[in-house]
Amino acid sequence: MLSGLFSRSAAQAAEPYRLRQASVEFRNAGKSWGSNQVLREINLTIAPGEVVAILGPSGSGKSTLIRLINQLETLSEGDILIDNRPTRQLRGAALRQLRSRIGFVFQQFNLYAHLSALQNITLALKAVHRLSEADATARARALLARVGLAEKADHYPSQLSGGQQQRVAIARALASDPQIILFDEPTSALDPETIGEVLQVMKQLAHSGITMVVVTHEMQFAREIADRVVFIDGGEILEIATPQTFFNRPEHERARRFLNKVLDPLHTEDTHHADF
Repeated sequence: MLSGLFSRSAAQAAEPYRLRQASVEFRNAGKSWGSNQVLREINLTIAPGEVVAILGPSGSGKSTLIRLINQLETLSEGDILIDNRPTRQLRGAALRQLRSRIGFVFQQFNLYAHLSALQNITLALKAVHRLSEADATARARALLARVGLAEKADHYPSQLSGGQQQRVAIARALASDPQIILFDEPTSALDPETIGEVLQVMKQLAHSGITMVVVTHEMQFAREIADRVVFIDGGEILEIATPQTFFNRPEHERARRFLNKVLDPLHTEDTHHADF
């Protein structure tokens, strides 16, 4: 993966622990807040290196689903296995170790406004992974080059477009050479003109050996890049299919209605006539 970009000593310093298989398995997983059950009986296995797109309407539980993987949200029932090992009971150093192998890209970038693009990446490399200033800087510059921002290393977030900020956020997520990356609607806060540059970076990452779980409303990405599509609504998985099957022959009626509205925004189930 990315370790080939750097010296062997730097890669080893950032990689004290690795997953044997970057697989993710939900077993009867559920999440509730009080009496509100957000997710119920989630059963899903994601293979190492697979790209899975999570689709569904707003409020369906998509973001909660991926936040459970690295325990940004805690399970209420069931379990999640990573590398074929249960993770629900992990705490402290064991949880931090697991999280070091999982990158997360948020909707809102979450960059530190007072730090440059380069510093946003080197911060964790020095503080968490104990890299030297020189090794952290070399890694950060290589990652910025990989996402097409080599010349923006010294720019602050306020000096970058939304698309550029999200690419810095992706570079930061890649800094620890994760084996799994979770994307929570990474283009939803972007201007339409900058969405493509972020999707291009994600396309380059896909099938590079990294397991990618992507919550998205970008149907083209799901159709062309994902290995499988998972459709969720009302906190339940209603359909799992290849992109070709999902977009051409969806089985569940709710999935068909969702696609009609997303792919044909002017579509309505009821025809209304207006007099002008």
